[in-house]
Amino acid sequence: MPVLTRPAAPAPHTTKPPTKTSAGSSWWRKHRFSLAVLTPSLIMIGIFVYGFIGYSVRVSVSKWQGLNPDLSPRDPLYQTYDDMFHTPRFQADLRNVTVFTLLFLTLAVVVGLVLALLVHNALAGRTFFRGVFLFPYALSFIVTGVVWRWIFTPSTGANLILQGLGVDHGPKWITDPAVAGDVSSALEPMLPGGHFIQVELGIPLALIPVVIAASWQLGGFVMANFLAALTAMPEELREAASLDGAGTLRYHWHIVLPWLRPVTAVVLILLGHISLKSFDLVYAMVGQGPGFATDVPGIFVFEQTFRALRYNTGAAASVVMFLLVAAVMVPYLYRSVIREKH
Repeated sequence: MPVLTRPAAPAPHTTKPPTKTSAGSSWWRKHRFSLAVLTPSLIMIGIFVYGFIGYSVRVSVSKWQGLNPDLSPRDPLYQTYDDMFHTPRFQADLRNVTVFTLLFLTLAVVVGLVLALLVHNALAGRTFFRGVFLFPYALSFIVTGVVWRWIFTPSTGANLILQGLGVDHGPKWITDPAVAGDVSSALEPMLPGGHFIQVELGIPLALIPVVIAASWQLGGFVMANFLAALTAMPEELREAASLDGAGTLRYHWHIVLPWLRPVTAVVLILLGHISLKSFDLVYAMVGQGPGFATDVPGIFVFEQTFRALRYNTGAAASVVMFLLVAAVMVPYLYRSVIREKH
């Protein structure tokens, strides 16, 4: 009787883990085209963006004043910043840019939201009104500043209309040096070292016309962003709200506004960094203003660098402006990256 023998089981096949060299070669083959395309841009950004930022920091701690470069460091290194922050003009600049940013963001977002809702709900002429409200955004800030300067000059513009209505003594507009709501005396004992405050911490009245002009120009940009979000809004939400008996006010408050919240955050970030580094509109419209009531860090940098030839002070103010913009942009970019990872 033949004996059946079971064939021997094949030896288990073991795969050799890839070595570091083979993994690196595979990664290089996969990404070499992308690296070849991006490397020139990365080099240019490293030199002309981050390299110049580093150079500005270097100049800001140097003794460079005048046409002859002098990069020898000051003793102590922060002396230029200390002198600048104790200057009444730069304190007024920080006050002005803070007040301008808060008022401008509030007014521009409200105006843009109202225009977007009106255009979105318009029965006819939606394309026409969208173009009309967006047109100011296409203008140069210099043109806007020159036109609104004429409007808010006390002897012309808006005051002529007020005189026609019987108001003989109109507002001083951009020539008014008054500061409303001064809180410097209240903050001085609360802040450590608050005695260094040398300006009135309130709302400069001459800055309000600049806020109106900036909101007029960028309100259409805000409207366009809100309008795009409203157009992408599902119609089922309106139908569901109608079936639930929600009125117009409740529909907009509980549905439309929460839907626009992400767009509002983007708009605030974009307009915030524009307002913090504002220069051309303010310079063309009113400049420093009475008692530095409308002066901003951008004008301070320009005059310290190219007129007074105090390159270290101008570079220090530029670094402060960079930090202000970074304080707005970096948290948003960080949250965006975290959100993408999750």
